Amino acid sequence: MNMRYTTLISAALLMIPNSGLFSQVTAQVQARATGQWVMPRTADGRPDLQGDWTNATITPIQRRRDQDAAYSLEEATRLEGGRAARTEALNQPSDPDRVAPPVGGDGSTGAAGGVGGYNYFWIDAGDRVAVFNGEPRTSLIVDPSDGRYPSRTDASRQRMAEASQFRRQFGQYDNPENRPLAERCIVSFGSNAGPPMLPNYFYNNNYTIVQTPDHIMIMTEMVHDTRIIRMGTPKPLPKHVKPWFGDSWGHWEGDTLVVETTNFSPTQLNRGQLSGATDNLKITERFTRADEYTLNYEFTVDDPETWTDTWSGEVPFTRLPGLVYEYACHEGNYALFNVLSGARAQERREGGRQTPER
Repeated sequence: MNMRYTTLISAALLMIPNSGLFSQVTAQVQARATGQWVMPRTADGRPDLQGDWTNATITPIQRRRDQDAAYSLEEATRLEGGRAARTEALNQPSDPDRVAPPVGGDGSTGAAGGVGGYNYFWIDAGDRVAVFNGEPRTSLIVDPSDGRYPSRTDASRQRMAEASQFRRQFGQYDNPENRPLAERCIVSFGSNAGPPMLPNYFYNNNYTIVQTPDHIMIMTEMVHDTRIIRMGTPKPLPKHVKPWFGDSWGHWEGDTLVVETTNFSPTQLNRGQLSGATDNLKITERFTRADEYTLNYEFTVDDPETWTDTWSGEVPFTRLPGLVYEYACHEGNYALFNVLSGARAQERREGGRQTPER
C-alpha cells in the first residue's frame, strides 16, 4: 500500500469513525505504520498461518464495468450500511400465522425449494467490503485490470456446449449423478475449498489452517472439505490421478507460502468458474500474513486452452472471532432420497419417464 493512499485513508477515516470499514482499514494501516506487529512463527521458523479465518465479503468476484478498482471510503461505508439495514429487515421473526405455500410452490428457487427455506437468521453472506492492503476493493479479480474474467477461447465454449448437450439427455432428477455436488454433500457450495478459495456469498465462509513442516491442512467449514498441501520438492501425481481439489504442492518464498495445483477432478471442472477448463489447468496461490488479523490470499488461474489470458485475484482472509463447527451435511439429510423418489412417483402418475426436450 503506497504512502499517499495510506494518508488519504487515515484522513478519511477520521470522518467516519463508527463504520465497520473503519475498524478493518485502521487495523491494517496501524499495523503497517507502527511496525509494532511481529510475524508469529512456527518452531521451524516459518510464518504461522494457523487458526480460524473467514473470507466472507460483500465485494463481488467480478467488477461492474463502470467501476474503478477501489471504492471511495464514502462508497464503501454506504454499501456496508445498506447491507446492515437489509440484514436487520430480513432478520425479523417469521410470522407464525402465515398461510401455507400455494400448491406447486411459492416460486422461490435454490435452497428455498419452492416452499420457502432458510430465513436470514441462518445466512452469513458477509457484511464488509474486502479490504486488501488498505484498499476497499470493488472486485476480488484484479487481473485483467478491469476486474473481470478474460474471454474464453472458442475451444472452451465448444467444450461447454458439448457438455451441456450431453446433460440434456437426462432429466434433472433421473439419478443422483445429475444432482449438484453440493446437494450430494460431496464438495462445497461455490468454490469455498477451491482452488481458488472464494466466498460463496451465502454462509459458512470459514476455514481452519493447521501447519507442519511437511504439510499444510486447510479445512473448509462448508461441507467440511479438507485440502492437504504437501510441502517440498513436488512429486506430482500421474496425469490420470485427479483427486478432489487437485494435487497441491507448496513451498516458501520468503514469508509467503506458494501453492501450485494441477490434476483437477474432471467433475469439479464442470461447474462454476472453472467450467470448460482442461487437464492443463494450473492454479497458483500465495498466502501471506499481513498483520495480526489478516491473511492475504492471492491466486492466478492459468489455462491457455480455456481463457485468452490468465486471471488473478486478491482476497483478504480475516481472523475469525469464534470457532469453526462441524458441517454435518448428511446428518438427517433425506433430501436427495426424497427428490429422486418424488420424481419416480411423478413418473408413475404420468405413465412413465418423460424424455427431456433437446
